Amino acid sequence: MQLIVEAGRNPEELQREIEDEVRYANITIIEGIGASQYGIGMVSARIAEIVLRDERVVVPIGAYSSKYGVTLSLPSVLGRDGVAQVLEPEMSDQERQGLERSAETIKKAVAHLELKTPQRKTA
Repeated sequence: MQLIVEAGRNPEELQREIEDEVRYANITIIEGIGASQYGIGMVSARIAEIVLRDERVVVPIGAYSSKYGVTLSLPSVLGRDGVAQVLEPEMSDQERQGLERSAETIKKAVAHLELKTPQRKTA
């Protein structure tokens, strides 16, 4: 945070800029090349490399979080055995509340889907 202030940036403004960039990254790719499947392919290939080479690198990737009870994308150590460790970044109270609201929204959406899914008959 101190480095941001020393660089003459407003932390709240920088946070909004980053959130917008992340939120609209797919649209930016589509506007640039007319499609997004190339980005998806590149990310998929990189994840495959990480797993095959057991690189154990930190990447933002979706994994089930027992703490939140849903799958969330958080920085995680990824290697041959999948997610070895989830690294939850420091967050302000507002950011933590936002993450918790997101987790609750996902839980509700999953519960809604489960209600609409036809029940399978077992033999």
